[in-house]
Amino acid sequence: MDLLNQLILFVISLIANLFSALAGGGAGLIQLPALIFLGLPFGIALATHKVASVALGVGATIRHLRNNSLERHFALFILACGIPGVIIGASIILNIPDRKAEIALGILTIGLGIYSWLSPQLGQQHTPDNRHRAGMTIGGLVIFTIGILNGSLTSGTGLFVTLWLVRWFGLDYKTAVAYTLILVGMFWNGSGAITLGILGEIHWLWLPALLLGSLIGGYLGAHLAIIKGNQVIKRTYEVITFAVGLKLILG
Repeated sequence: MDLLNQLILFVISLIANLFSALAGGGAGLIQLPALIFLGLPFGIALATHKVASVALGVGATIRHLRNNSLERHFALFILACGIPGVIIGASIILNIPDRKAEIALGILTIGLGIYSWLSPQLGQQHTPDNRHRAGMTIGGLVIFTIGILNGSLTSGTGLFVTLWLVRWFGLDYKTAVAYTLILVGMFWNGSGAITLGILGEIHWLWLPALLLGSLIGGYLGAHLAIIKGNQVIKRTYEVITFAVGLKLILG
């Protein structure tokens, strides 16, 4: 790949991951189709995208850890529930092309945006909830299911995690996005990338530009999320959910 195409990859990755870091998901909306458009088969593009997305988590982590807003035990709970699902999802996706599932997920994703838009106070205050045994069990099962989707589908599942943390566990948008970017971006996507790399193929020559764009975009998006606050994050989340949903429906 020549220098011009590497520059194109960098810009695409930077923009996709900046908005993803601000909204709490959705980088695959732009980045994965771009890889396919530039000539990679779906399986290789998905594995390459997953590896690049890890840098989004790294960039966001560097910025969010300065605020020290994460609870260690709750973070480990999200990892323990989600990573097994990610590995299962990544293990089956290369063998199961399922267009109907993508359309259904697209409709559901748009529904998330509509729900957030119709709930003006949603995620504006940090009021932890459902931390008892039954609440954690239900919450963990949903996170596990989202993990399966994260490992098997192309984009948007981070948005599910963000809204679930807001709606079920009572986090505000800013805190929920921090959990999503660090845990999903770095650890979930890392697990998916390793699984897809073992079972499939990664296009290593394109990764430097993608990783650099993801790292810088993740940091800048996290910085904007921190300084702009919950209302801006909420509106960005709603726009991204609509865009991701339409992309999944239209293919």
